[in-house]
Amino acid sequence: MSTTSADPTMEAIMRAVTLGRAGDPQRARTELDDIWKGLGPQGDPLHRCTLAHFLADLQDDAAQALAWDVRALDAADSLTNDRARQHHSTLDVAGFYPSLHLNLADNYRQLGSFEAARRALDAARACLHTLGQDGYGTMLRGAVEEIESAIRAGDTARRATAP
Repeated sequence: MSTTSADPTMEAIMRAVTLGRAGDPQRARTELDDIWKGLGPQGDPLHRCTLAHFLADLQDDAAQALAWDVRALDAADSLTNDRARQHHSTLDVAGFYPSLHLNLADNYRQLGSFEAARRALDAARACLHTLGQDGYGTMLRGAVEEIESAIRAGDTARRATAP
């Protein structure tokens, strides 16, 4: 990763995310909640977007995940490419949106709100062109198809491939 400048808040967020991925989601949630309280609603949009996006993935309840994913999308709407590139020179905010909308679609689907899920999935699909032809892009494109299939089936179960 080509980090342009040191960012202690991003480092703390990523340390907490690593805890969650290593099997300690409760501690990760606690640490991310503490960071969120320090950021506040007017905090750095990159920090808020990143934190909310990852904290949503750590929720067991789809409604709580939805609330965090809405916060992530809201923060992304306030984020500029200049700010994102201060953290990593290759970041483009437009590339955040496929994942953000996809997560909303999956949350709505799990909650049985299939029309809202379709709208969010359409928004994700409209942004897919911003993704590269790499592993990440392939993963998100596959998730779009997976969620679309689950919506058609009226399936509200958590996806086995969900983060």
